[in-house]
Amino acid sequence: MSNKVEDFLTTTEEEEIIEAIRIAELNTSGEIRVHIEKTSNGDATNRALDVFHLLKMDNTKLQNGVLIYVAVEDKTFVIYGDEGINKVVTKDFWDSTKNTMQSHFKAGNFKKGLVEGILKSGEQLKKYFPYTDMDTNELTNEISKG
Repeated sequence: MSNKVEDFLTTTEEEEIIEAIRIAELNTSGEIRVHIEKTSNGDATNRALDVFHLLKMDNTKLQNGVLIYVAVEDKTFVIYGDEGINKVVTKDFWDSTKNTMQSHFKAGNFKKGLVEGILKSGEQLKKYFPYTDMDTNELTNEISKG
């Protein structure tokens, strides 16, 4: 596997991931973003938190943004949910999503891991943050890169 962020996903795969975000967000008022970078330079969870703020993901009305953060070279990823989510969900809320992604990643199928992770996140979020007619897409669905 290449350690370059540009080589991590093809353009087509990126488009499929953006489409998965759009589909996942149809079911929930939650906002999902994917951020990919080379390395977290240390603790991936702390870096995910930094990126969360940098992307202004903490500005959603219901504090229900979710960041899927991937550090390519470190071979690590974090699913980071905002306070609104963490207040209402069980401790193991993201575990099945993480496990699904992990198994695809281990097999070298990063796009499938991300797509399934996104769709599963949307399913999970739907329970606590169902979609309403009042919803607006507060954050872009584009993949950001470090």
